[in-house]
Amino acid sequence: MYRLFLMSLVIIQLFILAACGQSISSGKLQKVGMLVPDTINDQVWATKGYEGLLKIQSKFQLDIFYKEGINSLEATKEVVEEFVQKDVNLIFGHGNEYAEYFNQISRDYPDVQFISFNGEAKRDNTTSLNFEAHAMGFFGGMVAGEMTKTLNIGVLAAYEWQPEVNGFFEGAAFQNDDVHVKINFVESWDDKEKALILLDDMIESGVDVVYPAGDGYNVPVIEKLREHGLYAIGFVSDQSDLGEGTVLSSTVQHVDVLYELVAERFNKGELESGNLYFDFQDGVISMGDYSSNVDEAFQSEIEAYIKHYSETGLLPNQTN
Repeated sequence: MYRLFLMSLVIIQLFILAACGQSISSGKLQKVGMLVPDTINDQVWATKGYEGLLKIQSKFQLDIFYKEGINSLEATKEVVEEFVQKDVNLIFGHGNEYAEYFNQISRDYPDVQFISFNGEAKRDNTTSLNFEAHAMGFFGGMVAGEMTKTLNIGVLAAYEWQPEVNGFFEGAAFQNDDVHVKINFVESWDDKEKALILLDDMIESGVDVVYPAGDGYNVPVIEKLREHGLYAIGFVSDQSDLGEGTVLSSTVQHVDVLYELVAERFNKGELESGNLYFDFQDGVISMGDYSSNVDEAFQSEIEAYIKHYSETGLLPNQTN
């Protein structure tokens, strides 16, 4: 009898432990996967995505999976099938290239929601997440326009279509009527060699504040600006750690927060398909820490403008 009592007690304890180990989502979310085209250790874009994946794991107490170096349709198909066999039903493709891959693959997996970035989602179970980068660039341009001494500032963008480029130009012009903006395009997110060559051209032309709007090359660009005693506006992450005297501020995309937000909506059955847009008011974009070189009165002024934009959707040049 005593032996039977002990066995019953053990079974009850195991049942309790199993229940405690289950996901607390109690909704649609089962397991989550992420694909990255290169590595999660880039310290900018992909690293932020991985941090978001970890936040989902912690919040919902569920299994997560990720695969690096997935940069073709065939590789994506193979990994998606592997994830689905593990009961993954929410898959993040951490880049715009995955939008088209998922459009082609998703019809074979109707119970899986596919998430990509900055692309066009065309299927019922695909969603593309887009940062409203125009405003982000605008406020970065305001900082550059305020801080330039030579009245020459530059944008070192990856591609011409990036909305933060026009935003930066408009913000700089709003803050300083006399400023000149030089714009160069790397035509790649991570071509460091070309980015540094274009940076040399900017430096030679007298540019003293640069916005390196490409997450794969902005770190070496900022490091070179620091060597020359020039200024930078950080991109995607808060890059003040690269030089408090060099990085005036950063336009930060809180990718990790967006991951968690998307998982919450999916778990509740509230995540929409199609192309979704997120901005300052969603808590996924902000300015980073300001350098001590930036006057505190100006910091207060720009933060007031950001607050007004978050409440009204109107940028400073649209309110006068």
